[in-house]
Amino acid sequence: MSKRTITRVFLGSTIAFVAGLILLLVAASLGYARDGFMMHGPDVMGVRSNPFGWSAVALTTLAVLVMLGAAVAQFIAWVGALMATVQLDDKTWFVVLLVLGLISFGFLSMLAYVVAGPDDGTRPGAGNLGRISPPRLPESEQARELTGEFDPRVANGGSS
Repeated sequence: MSKRTITRVFLGSTIAFVAGLILLLVAASLGYARDGFMMHGPDVMGVRSNPFGWSAVALTTLAVLVMLGAAVAQFIAWVGALMATVQLDDKTWFVVLLVLGLISFGFLSMLAYVVAGPDDGTRPGAGNLGRISPPRLPESEQARELTGEFDPRVANGGSS
């Protein structure tokens, strides 16, 4: 995964998570304000069987699903960042992302990676995706080799 893709997934999932959280708060607030919930003190005992009560439940469910999807996307971005940084010669970013992610500070480490992490150009082989092309002969020698006129002993100075 490239840093650009990781950044897009991370930022998109962060925006989706915040939108889901706002939707959750609005749905719960409207459900409470419009008397859509049966309350006993501070506890919700049930949902009133009216269209507004069930609409609040549906919006709350949608908000929770959006937040869960965003959390999965955050995890995917974190794993992508780990895979990108493990290929670097300097393992500092990999260790920081791994340790902070494992002790539940993955969001902060990913935020630091997006802002100040190494670009794809610093990774060896990033331009050609790690493939090594075979050495190429000059055009005239390549043409002679294909026609059978090329003798490698002559090209190496006569030594076998």
